[in-house]
Amino acid sequence: MRTRLLALDIDGTLLDPYGALTDAAREAVAAARRAGLAVVLCTGRRFRTALPIARALELAGPIVVNNGALVKDLASSRTLHHRYLPAEVYPEVLALARSVGPPLVYVDAYPEETDFLTERSEHAHPFQREYLRDHGAHCRVVEDLADSPRDDVIMASLMADAAALAALRERAGDALGPRVHTHVIQNKNYQGAILEFHSPQSGKWSALARVAALAGIAPEAIAAVGDDVSDVEMLRRSGFGIAMGNAVESARAAAGFVARSNAEGGIVEAIERVLLRL
Repeated sequence: MRTRLLALDIDGTLLDPYGALTDAAREAVAAARRAGLAVVLCTGRRFRTALPIARALELAGPIVVNNGALVKDLASSRTLHHRYLPAEVYPEVLALARSVGPPLVYVDAYPEETDFLTERSEHAHPFQREYLRDHGAHCRVVEDLADSPRDDVIMASLMADAAALAALRERAGDALGPRVHTHVIQNKNYQGAILEFHSPQSGKWSALARVAALAGIAPEAIAAVGDDVSDVEMLRRSGFGIAMGNAVESARAAAGFVARSNAEGGIVEAIERVLLRL
C-alpha cells in the first residue's frame, strides 16, 4: 500500500544529538510534503516545546505530544484528543512518586501559560531541579499537589537516576497494575532518566492511529521513524517502521529498517527510504 502519512519522533530522531534541526533534515521533511505525504510529529515533548520545531518545518494540522496523551492542532492550539490520567489513580500515583520526590504533574492548560505543577523544588531530585531551572517559566509551584485536583492531568513524571526509577516502576506495577501505563525513558537533554505515568489508553501509536483514521488513512499507509521505547508500538504497527541507528534495541527490533544514527543524518536516509516506496 502506498504511504500517505509520515510520523516522526523529535528528540533522538528528527533532531541531531545537540538538539538542532539541521538544514538537511528540514529539506528532507519538505521533500516528503512535496511528494504528498502528511507529516505528523509524534513526540514525548509537551506542546509548547514541540511547537517551535513544527513551525520551523512549516507543518499544519495535528501533532501528537506527551507520548500520545494529547493530540493538539498546530494552528489553534486546541486539544483534538486526549487520554488524561484517570482521576481515581492520581492519589496513588502521587504517593508512589513521592517516595523518590515530588513529581511534575502536566496539565492541559496551554492558554493559561501553565504546562505543569510541582511542589517546592528543594525536595526534588537534583536532576529534576536542573530541569526546573530551565523550564520553570511555565511551571506553577503549589504547596501540596494532593490539594490541587485537576480534571485535565495529562501525566505525572519524575526525573532521577535510572536505578531509582526502575525500582519505583516495579513498585507501581505491583500497586497499580493495568490501571496506569508507565515507562522509563532516557533524558536526552538532561541527566538521568524520566519515569512517566499515563492513562493506560494513551501512547503514540493509539494517538497516531486515531489521527490517521480521521483522515481516512489505514495503518498500512503510515511510515513511522523513531528511536526510543515510546516509539516501539508505532514502529511495529505502522506499514513501514524505521529505527534510527542510535535507537534502543527494542525499537530496532520492532522496525523494518534501521537508518544511520541522528549524528550521521539518519533522518534524511529514513525519509529517502520512505520516498523510494511511493
